[in-house]
Amino acid sequence: MMLALDVGNTNTVVGGFVDGALKFSLRMTSDRNKTVDEYVFHLRGLLEEKGVDFNMVEGGIISSVVPELRYSLSKSMEILTGKKFLVVTNKMDLGMEIKMDIPAQVGADLLVAAVAALDMCKPPLVIFDMGTATTMSVIDKDGSYTGGVIIPGLRLSMDALSGRAAQLPFINLEEPPERLIGKNTIDCMKAGAIYSNAAMIDGLIDRAEEEMGEKVTAVATGGLMGIVLPFCKHKIYYDENLLLMGLLKLYEKNKH
Repeated sequence: MMLALDVGNTNTVVGGFVDGALKFSLRMTSDRNKTVDEYVFHLRGLLEEKGVDFNMVEGGIISSVVPELRYSLSKSMEILTGKKFLVVTNKMDLGMEIKMDIPAQVGADLLVAAVAALDMCKPPLVIFDMGTATTMSVIDKDGSYTGGVIIPGLRLSMDALSGRAAQLPFINLEEPPERLIGKNTIDCMKAGAIYSNAAMIDGLIDRAEEEMGEKVTAVATGGLMGIVLPFCKHKIYYDENLLLMGLLKLYEKNKH
């Protein structure tokens, strides 16, 4: 078994692969205050619940956008498995060129998603990830990472709105709006959140194509993307496990 960890600002996703197939995934809070010992205890319980035999783990890989957790979680996994996990950086073999002003500033999650998307589809590509932030990465026709866009995330934006507007409640986005024009405050907020993000994604695809001078294939991931996707007009290939699949590809490419 190979274990892959995708560490985000809000949540960490752990996936277990056997012979290249994803056997399980689990989600936990990304807690910067937990010590290595606490993570060892926490992860042991979660992974044993999934039937993981730590003696059978051949290795693993970790991608983190949280510097403190990059160390804590890689050390925790090393203690649990006895194996040193690969850590995603722009220095490893990505199978693509990074055409950015400062390649080291490209988030590990963006690199992993790009690797997975390139394995799925032919470039040029735009790749959306809706998490704490909403990101769009752009892959040119040569398969190089050429740039992107970073936007405040959907949940983050709505929580900020509710927190700053006295008469606007915190809302549940899991139930999508039935129509664009809401008839009460909650429906108006839901419609505003979902339809505006769908329109933004459609618009970004259009503008990316205009700037690049060619059609692109759109790929997306992130839990909130699953809610917004039905309201988008462009064809978008969605995979909730895109980052885990990218981590698998990077592990296979760099494990030796």
